[in-house]
Amino acid sequence: MKVVVSEFVSLDGVMEDPGGAEGYKHGGWSFKFKRGPAGDKFKVDELGAADALLLGRVTYQGFANAWPSIKDPDGFADRMNGIRKYVVSDSLKDSEATWNNTTIVRGDMAVEVAKLKARSGGDLLVFGSSRPAQGLAEHGLVDDYRLMVYPVILGDGKRLFSDAGKMASLKLVDAKPAGDGIHAHRALGRGQPRALGRGETEGVPGCRRLQR
Repeated sequence: MKVVVSEFVSLDGVMEDPGGAEGYKHGGWSFKFKRGPAGDKFKVDELGAADALLLGRVTYQGFANAWPSIKDPDGFADRMNGIRKYVVSDSLKDSEATWNNTTIVRGDMAVEVAKLKARSGGDLLVFGSSRPAQGLAEHGLVDDYRLMVYPVILGDGKRLFSDAGKMASLKLVDAKPAGDGIHAHRALGRGQPRALGRGETEGVPGCRRLQR
């Protein structure tokens, strides 16, 4: 399985509470922008390629409270509710893991996720979940980043990449506009950090803009 980290991110790197379920002062900020058909397809495609979700406790509980009551004509909610979920937590009780098809991952997250990666099948998709996302990056376990970058500066809040993280180079393989000034980016992780060669950046959409 590949580990895919998918996030809504502000221009200043904040990814906290885009849906407004976690009590953040700017909660729900992503709803101020329409992502349009291209943005919808970006999200539908990534969920369709996944065999399971990997979530932190806070994101899991927010999703578990919301998604079971959501209906949509395209079947996105049915897919969210039916897919297998792994929630990373040492504090969540079994009795609290009530969302359909949930398994709690306890102990060393990196070890457990490495075991999941060794399985065949579709993607292991991470939504939200800032601490697990940062931990996966620090251990070189992220294969693919799918980021929707919104034209907003939030000033503070949880960020996708930790200040203590090491420099790492990604390979940008797609970058396209979506909706109200949003840009959808897909970048491949490389495990151990290394510099990109000049030839690797040629012909990659938006790559030169991101390097400035």
